[in-house]
Amino acid sequence: MNKYYIILAICLLSSVTTISQKIITVSQDKKSKYKTIQAALDIVPINNTKPFTIFIKNGVYKEAVTIDTRKNNIKLIGEAAATTIITFNNHSGTKLSNGDTLNTWTCATMFIYGDNITAENITFENNAGFTAGQAIALRIEGNRNAFKNCRFVGNQDVLFLSGNGVKQYFKNCYIEGTTDFIFGASTAVFDSCHIHSKKNSHITAASTNSIVPYGFVFLNCKLTADSNINKVSLGRPWSPTASVAYINCWMDKHIVREGWNNWKNPANEATARYSEYNSTGPGANATARAKWSKQLGEAEEKKYTLKNIFLDWIPFDK
Repeated sequence: MNKYYIILAICLLSSVTTISQKIITVSQDKKSKYKTIQAALDIVPINNTKPFTIFIKNGVYKEAVTIDTRKNNIKLIGEAAATTIITFNNHSGTKLSNGDTLNTWTCATMFIYGDNITAENITFENNAGFTAGQAIALRIEGNRNAFKNCRFVGNQDVLFLSGNGVKQYFKNCYIEGTTDFIFGASTAVFDSCHIHSKKNSHITAASTNSIVPYGFVFLNCKLTADSNINKVSLGRPWSPTASVAYINCWMDKHIVREGWNNWKNPANEATARYSEYNSTGPGANATARAKWSKQLGEAEEKKYTLKNIFLDWIPFDK
């Protein structure tokens, strides 16, 4: 093949790539066409079926962001997680100019309603403050959303996985908060994540539907806390059939001996699906755990694979 045909082939390939995938950049630089993340998302075509990548340069983006149900197949890629920050101060009880009052479902920094959304190297933050009450960094309603090397930072109710049984995947992420800071009804896997508590309270508040086999699954995660924190539970049930499992996780001394909390309702002990396998560290204590929780055997632990949990979905082409 001579040079002419090689050059022609490269040009055609480049053309196909350009057509099949749109890539734009968000930057706070004065010359940038897109200075906010929402402005970039607004140009994603309705009912998009082709990959649409938004590269976000370092900066603190003070905005409330929404990906609505008509926009899918979007990749958000930050320049670096520690320095690419989406932040806002929404919190429950805030009165809006139109007379509405923000609540659990409306007080997030970012809302994702679309499907097949991925994010990498981004911090999602709610900076409403320690005493603001419910103040969500990210609320997810969409299905098959995945996050890699991201940070979720705030206080109460940081990560709201509100879709009933929809699937999310978190890989090598950092999540910090105070009370119930990972909560909701979805099926979510936290793979090799760092979970950090800033208050004597509860890590999870799952509301898994009884017909959904898996709720929140923590695989090979690390659980830590601020130095003065010494009484944190692995979870309490927002709904009676909450499902949470910790598999091969390291837990520091802030985790209470009994592990779990029934949310002041003994009836939840008969229905909540709480389990552990091979917990290690100062906070691991299989013999002292609540009798209504479960220590998994090897055969049961082997069921906690991404294939069993996600079925036909392969996040990040893992």
